[in-house]
Amino acid sequence: MPAATNAEVDAIVAAPNQMTPRGRRDRVFLLFLARTGARVSEATGVNANDLHLERGRPQVLLHGKGRRDRVVPIPRDLVQSLTELLKERGLAHHEPQPIFVGAHNERLTRFGATHIVRRAAARAKSTAPSLDGKPISPHIFRHSLAMKLLRSGVDLLTIQAWLGHAQIATTHRYAAADVEMMRRGLVKAGVSSDRSARFRPKDAVLQMLESI
Repeated sequence: MPAATNAEVDAIVAAPNQMTPRGRRDRVFLLFLARTGARVSEATGVNANDLHLERGRPQVLLHGKGRRDRVVPIPRDLVQSLTELLKERGLAHHEPQPIFVGAHNERLTRFGATHIVRRAAARAKSTAPSLDGKPISPHIFRHSLAMKLLRSGVDLLTIQAWLGHAQIATTHRYAAADVEMMRRGLVKAGVSSDRSARFRPKDAVLQMLESI
C-alpha cells in the first residue's frame, strides 16, 4: 500500500464536518490514527483510562496483538482534540469507557472505523486530488507514519517499538521500500544510468507492506 503524503493525511483529517458531533468524533479518530500509528483494533479499543493527557509526557496505552501492550507518546494537537472529545462526551480520564463510539454509544467497530476513513478520504479529494485512485483504509495512516519516522532519521528499533512489531524484520520492510522508492526516483528523474527499470506501483517490495 503506498504511503499517503503529509498533505494527503492532513486533508483526510480535516475533511469531517466540525459542526456535527459525528464530524468532531471522526476528526479526532482520524488524527489519533495519524499521530499514533495505531492499528485500527488498537484505536477502537482505547478507553478513557488508557490516556494520560497531563502536561509533560502525554501518552496512550495501546492494547496490541497477542496481549502485547505498549505506550506511545501523543503530540499536543492530539492531546487537545482528545481532551475536547472527552469533555463533549462527559468522560473522565479514569473511566474504563471507550473513547470512540458509534451512533448508539457502543464501541466503534472495525467496519465503522473503515467507513470513517473512506468517507473522509472521499471528501478530501476536493483539496487533495492525488488521493483519487489510491487504496484507502485505516492502515494508510500507520504506513505513512512509519515512513515519516524513517525518513526523519528515527532508527528501526524505535519504529519497531512504536508500531508494536514483534520482529524487526517487519519494520525493516519499510526501510527496504523507502530505499527502493528512492532508487526508482533516480531512474525516473534520469539521474541513474539504469534505463531498464520501470516504475511498478505493485512491485514485490511494496506488496510486502500490504501484509503488515
